[in-house]
This record gives sequence, structure tokens and C-alpha cells, in this order.
Amino acid sequence: MRITRIATAAVAACTALAGIAACGGSGSGSSAASGTYTFWDPYPQFDGSSDWAKLVASCGTKAGVTVKRTAYDTTDLGNKALLAAQQGNAPDVMLVDNPVVSTLVQAGILNKMGDVGVPTTSIQPNIIGAGTQDGAAYGIPIGANTLALFYNKNVLDAAHVDPASIKDWDSLNAALKQVKSAGKKGITFSAIGTEEGSFQFLPWFWGAKGDLTHLDSTDGQAALSLWKNWVSDGLAPNDVLTNTQTTSWQEFATGQYAFGENGTWQLGNAKKAGFPYGVISIPARAGGAAPAPTGGEFVTVPVQKDTGRYKTTAAIVSCLTSDPNLLATDTTLSYVAPTTTVQSQQVSKDAELKPWVAAVAAARGRTSNGLGTNYPVISEQLWAAVQGALSGGKSPQSALETAQKAVENHKN
Repeated sequence: MRITRIATAAVAACTALAGIAACGGSGSGSSAASGTYTFWDPYPQFDGSSDWAKLVASCGTKAGVTVKRTAYDTTDLGNKALLAAQQGNAPDVMLVDNPVVSTLVQAGILNKMGDVGVPTTSIQPNIIGAGTQDGAAYGIPIGANTLALFYNKNVLDAAHVDPASIKDWDSLNAALKQVKSAGKKGITFSAIGTEEGSFQFLPWFWGAKGDLTHLDSTDGQAALSLWKNWVSDGLAPNDVLTNTQTTSWQEFATGQYAFGENGTWQLGNAKKAGFPYGVISIPARAGGAAPAPTGGEFVTVPVQKDTGRYKTTAAIVSCLTSDPNLLATDTTLSYVAPTTTVQSQQVSKDAELKPWVAAVAAARGRTSNGLGTNYPVISEQLWAAVQGALSGGKSPQSALETAQKAVENHKN
């Protein structure tokens, strides 16, 4: 999640549009006769001279058309997608944050990949799961990122902690206490009251076998108690309550912390940190790697009135998601590729990606398992519970019981 955000405004817009037939997107992004196909993505940081923009343009050229690319902020893109579908001028191809796919599917905006002739069999099942509804894929992941624990080798050496010894919560807690006794700081992460806070909490929640449909289970309480105890015992700083993933990284980059929970997108910064570092999977409560949430975007094909456009659109999508282009794109974005073939190529070029490939293999989509558009509601209550417990306002049990009731009331 290169700061991946749920487009909550888009969800609200979808609700507002739910009763409008035109939400299915009855128009076309451009005239088929013009030879121009429209493409929207959430990468405003890449201008027309970037490798990404050149790749998009080249895929259009190979398909015999011109691609007109427009970049929006992640949240803005979701809102504009819903409005464009209502007005009948959805783009031909759209790259969207993976949790937004289910919202757009519910609104009737997206085609199934199988219906437009784009195969998905090579994609890792857990990665494509974020864009799958009722067994049908509504997009192709351009790549994936997820979370793991960066560690500072100098801090761990000073505390006589072997990172390979950290296998579960007990061994992690023991390591944090050793670090604190050695006069250093333990772990930093983001617990901010936004999707970033939920995103960072999910590996611990899922690692305790928590269930997002039952937030107040004893398993979920165990995960929240873990975080609360870290803050209460001085193993994590109080400012995790306001830390974004960026400010949390900046904290880790001071060189004072043993561990920092963050993602693949920080690899470039890690190499500039000025101290030796390593990466381990976030441990599950009883051992093994905890499932972390997948971040990243999906290439989707919005519904068009002129169905004759789909053949060319499919060619553009297939070009963007071909193995050679995935390798180039995911290297640029610091993503892990969605296919095992390209993942192997990535690791052979950069061995530091090996733990990230393992983390992605264990990851799961936030909207998977039928959660779909219910996830944003659940996530909001989850981050509120985290905030309530870590601030000392509520016990983990009380905070999660309040969250679960709020989710149930929303459904009613």
C-alpha cells in the first residue's frame, strides 16, 4: 500500500448512485473511429516523460491506437469513475486501488476479465482475490505490495537479539524487552485513525486468527492488547496514534528503533538510511508468517456502450500485464509481481526482494472472502477501536465490542 487508501467518498457516491441505471456506464470514453482510447491511473507522480507513461503509450501503439492518459489522486479517481459511469463517459481502461474494485463492481461499472478476453490464470490466487467477486475476476493486478518488519541490525546486535529467533509474538516481545533494557527503542508503526492504521493492524489481527466479521472475538482482543501493551510498556512510542506510514518510517530511519512495520515501497529509503537493516515477516501469534493485507492497483475495463472497443482494450491490458512489462513496472513501483514467473526474475535481480515475495504469498485482500463493500465500514470501526484502546480511553475488549456493534447497526 503505497499509502493505499479506501475511497470512502467513492463508497458514499456509489450508495447515492445505486438507484441510477446509468451507474453501469452506458457510454464510451472516446470515439472508436478516432483511434483514441482513454486511460486513467492513480499515479500523478509520473508525468509524460516517465517510464510508466511511455509504457502506457507504447501499449496503445502496439494495439494500433493512441492512448490518452489522465492521472488522478487515488481517492479522486474512485469518485470520478463513478461520476463518469453515471454520465456515460467512463474511460476504456482504468487502474484503481484494489479495495475500490468491489465498490465499482457493485455499481455495475466494471467488466469481468473473462468477458473481454483477458486471461487471469497466471495470477497468484491470493493477489487476484482482491479483485474477485463471486468467482469472477474484474481486473488484473499490476503488482502487489504488503507489510513486513524492517529491523536495524546495529540496535539488535547491541541488545544481543538474533532476528532469526523471532518466530512468534512471545519471541518478539522478548526481543523488544531486551532492546529496551539495552537503552534503545523497540518498534514503531502507524496506528493513525485512517485506512493506514487498519492496514498496519491487520497482520496482527489476522495473525491472531481474528475475523473481520466478528471484530470483538477473543482473538481480535489479543491483537489489540498486544499493541496496547507495547505502548503502555514503552516498547512503542505514543505517537503511533498519529503516525502515518511515512512518519513511522521517518521514526525508524532515525536509527533508534529495533523494528519498523512498513512496506516494499520503503526499500529505496532503507538503502539510504545509513545503517545496516534486514527484513523479516510479521510473526503470527502462534508462529509462522502472519497474513498481511495486499496493496497495489488493478487494471480494469469499465463497461462501454460500444462493445466493439473491448478487443483493442483487451490488447492494451494484456500488453500492460505481460511478463516483461510487469517486471519493468513492478521494479519502478517497488511492487512484487503478481505471477510466480516474474517474481523469480525479480528475486534473481535483487535478492532483497525474497522476504517480500514470501510476505506477498501469505497476504490476503482486504475485501476478499465476500467482504466487498462492507470492508470500508468495518475498517473505519477497526481503526476507531485501535485509537480508543491505545489512547487509554477504552480497554481492547470494550473498544472492539463498540466497533462490532457499530458495524452491525450500519447493516441494519
